[in-house]
Amino acid sequence: MIELKGVTKTYGKGGNTFTALDNINLTIPDAAVVAVVGKSGSGKSTLMHIMSGLDRPSEGSVTVSGRNLHDLKKKELDQFRAREISFIFQSFFVQGGDSCYDNVSLPLEIAGVPRSKRQQRVEKALESVELTDKTRQKAKNLSGGQKQRLAIARAIAGQPRILFADEPTGNLDSATGAVVEKLLFDYARANKATLVVVTHDQDLAAKCDIQIHVKDGRITEVKQ
Repeated sequence: MIELKGVTKTYGKGGNTFTALDNINLTIPDAAVVAVVGKSGSGKSTLMHIMSGLDRPSEGSVTVSGRNLHDLKKKELDQFRAREISFIFQSFFVQGGDSCYDNVSLPLEIAGVPRSKRQQRVEKALESVELTDKTRQKAKNLSGGQKQRLAIARAIAGQPRILFADEPTGNLDSATGAVVEKLLFDYARANKATLVVVTHDQDLAAKCDIQIHVKDGRITEVKQ
């Protein structure tokens, strides 16, 4: 479960402050598929960063899987995210000079997964996104859709309980975007994982269990 209580996030100092999130109270149950919906600048990506521990709120508390993120030191928070959480971003962020295998393997190495288990997980993840034939190819040689599928393989190889996806189909055509959507939804439902998708795509949001609508840093509606 992800729980936010009284979360506010401000940037700047003095008279030049900007409130990105304003007194957010929110509970996301385990194994839910959730869309965070809003226009550019609404605060939806900031909300994702706060929920996942990538950023800290100015006020309020964030509890994820029973752990108050405020109580964790940086190293503990990094370890917690490595075990529990994975991310997929609009811009892919794959390492172009590395092979597909190495892209997927690196987070597992950081998380301390033994070599024997790493190989099995990498191969399974690449197979699930239909990139087995690209295992030894450099990521820079992939198409945009293949790079996003590689990013998904990298994210799911660690078997996260929570998966955050920030505009995962934003740089893709509709057909490729549909493939990426299915991969994310299939992983979440097969593994009873929580999936939080940040999007401005109403069609994508309509496929989710819960829709959280954000405007000007506030939650305006929650649909279930």
